[in-house]
Amino acid sequence: MKDYLRESFSYFGIYKELKTLTKEVTAEKVTYGPDKDQYFNYYEPKKVSSGKIIVWIHGGGWNAGDPEYFDYVGQNMVREGYRAISAGYRLSPKNKYPCQIEDVCKCYNEAMSFLISKGIDTSSVVVVGPSAGAHLSSILCYSKDAQEKYNVDVSNVVGYVGFGGPYSFRKSQGLTPALLLNMLFEKDYDRTLGEPVSLMCKNHIPMLLIQSKHDGLIEFECAEDFKRKADILGNKCEIYSVEDKEDTHSWYTAGLFMRTREKNKALDKFYSYIEEL
Repeated sequence: MKDYLRESFSYFGIYKELKTLTKEVTAEKVTYGPDKDQYFNYYEPKKVSSGKIIVWIHGGGWNAGDPEYFDYVGQNMVREGYRAISAGYRLSPKNKYPCQIEDVCKCYNEAMSFLISKGIDTSSVVVVGPSAGAHLSSILCYSKDAQEKYNVDVSNVVGYVGFGGPYSFRKSQGLTPALLLNMLFEKDYDRTLGEPVSLMCKNHIPMLLIQSKHDGLIEFECAEDFKRKADILGNKCEIYSVEDKEDTHSWYTAGLFMRTREKNKALDKFYSYIEEL
């Protein structure tokens, strides 16, 4: 209960800090469908220092958020010298799953085509997602069924990083995740068809799962469930337990991108992991 309350009170602090942030670059907006949320933002650093491209799929409980709101994430990435794609998708409860993963896969394909049209090498992509975005991005990377159904090729993905992901739909989950999942899925939908741990297949993509034992919303065991399945399949997986004081869900899944590597250990772990891929 203490961590849940800390998480609840974190929203004001994050929103307050958002207003103080500055832009490094202006993102280029590209639409890939008729819905207002079917677009991605492209971030080009002033000085590119890495050949890896980060594809970020935002969180927000599947029912909120868009690339524009999370602009500060892309700004942080370009400051580190990375080209970045920030992907949007249709939201619940108006749009039920699998609309979200359909959009994520389509967006990924459109983003790769967009980058290629700019003459950018797309052979080294790192897929990243926080919270609901970790759910969707992990399915993109590890579900062969989704890849085949939506005709998406992830052979160019060299790494995956998830922050605070609901990779398993545990019976012990709290009220908030349960309500959000009820909004995401139709009443009689087989949820194993949208559960990352159930969908994971053997593949080449190493993963880093950044998870907090003081999350307040998502259980740490969700990452352990996902790692257990990865170990069985032979997929390379590492769990990093958040050590920073700002260790509740919203802070370490997105708010950390308002920090610097020097001041946030989880953020430094994130970039260090990508650098070593």
